[in-house]
Amino acid sequence: MLKFYLVKKRAQPYRIDAVLRACDVLAAFRRDDELLQLKDVVARTGISNATAFRIVRTLQERGFVEKVGARHYRSKVHFARRGRYRFGYASQGEDSTFSQEWSESIINEARQQGVDLIAVNNGTDAETAIRNVETFIQERVDLVIEHQFNEHIAPVISARLLDAGIPLIAMGTVHPGAIYFGGNNYLAGLLGGRHLGQWAKREWNGAFDELILLELSFGGPLLQARMTGVEAGVREVLPSFLAGRVVKLRGTGQFGSTLDLMRKHLRHATARRILVGAANDPCALGALRALEESGWGEDCAVMGQGGSFEGRAELRREATRLIGTVAFFPEKYGEGIMRLALDLLEKRPVPPAVFAKHKVLTSANVEHHYPNDCLLQR
Repeated sequence: MLKFYLVKKRAQPYRIDAVLRACDVLAAFRRDDELLQLKDVVARTGISNATAFRIVRTLQERGFVEKVGARHYRSKVHFARRGRYRFGYASQGEDSTFSQEWSESIINEARQQGVDLIAVNNGTDAETAIRNVETFIQERVDLVIEHQFNEHIAPVISARLLDAGIPLIAMGTVHPGAIYFGGNNYLAGLLGGRHLGQWAKREWNGAFDELILLELSFGGPLLQARMTGVEAGVREVLPSFLAGRVVKLRGTGQFGSTLDLMRKHLRHATARRILVGAANDPCALGALRALEESGWGEDCAVMGQGGSFEGRAELRREATRLIGTVAFFPEKYGEGIMRLALDLLEKRPVPPAVFAKHKVLTSANVEHHYPNDCLLQR
């Protein structure tokens, strides 16, 4: 377990409370250029209005604080502070560049915001996820960011954090009482399905024999909405497409298992032209390889989800039949999550869900959105 925080020191018997309150006032200024009114200092420190006023005026007199305008103050003290908050972050795992990118984003943004972060790995194990929650409770974190897909343990995680009085931001699947952050799964699927249908309409005059939907065996209805959206998007563009031509295959979301799943299906397939909507990019790439080795390389089109590094690399491959992937931009997750978390803890209004913005990436626009991929070493 990686811990990005400093352990709080025990109270000293010879401390001077007035000095501690002055330190609290200085610590209320969270950035070097931040301007605060007296009411802001009171809200952040819990010190009474009268006491806060006297401390601020004294610090101003001694040159530690300067007054800006009629009502604002700025700290002139620059020192290394312990993070004003301590968060727990449980990741789903680091076995894909997609999850690596959002974990790096969250960790880096926590450092930028001066937040102490306890980072652990849930993997795909339910017991590990619950043990990690107990660790967060023992560490008395101020907030938990939880990324896991098991809908059966989500109520358990929510209940334990609620009992401990710790707010929760959930990724992956819905957790009762938590704020959701992540992909707008139905919309992302709809965008992918429309693109898939438009491609078939343009390249094949809308004539194809089978739509394969590669679903995930975990994640519950929230993640399932992604493939529901893909089917809806295809039908929106090609309303005459018959329901009986939809094949749903459920897998683990990994490249290798999807490769095997598609190989097994294609052994008995009679379709001449095949469209594939995949729940994520590893599924899309596994399906594409199976189609190519089975003779459908010229008679297929595959649509991914995620916009991962691997998916973007495939889009750059000449004549690929990965016709697109819906980007989730995980490298930007940290900024949004930290803003949401700080708003929540500082009693500002927050929505029940915050969705990532989505964009269909293709071979034509991938360089525009990710011009620096060539610099990445994976």
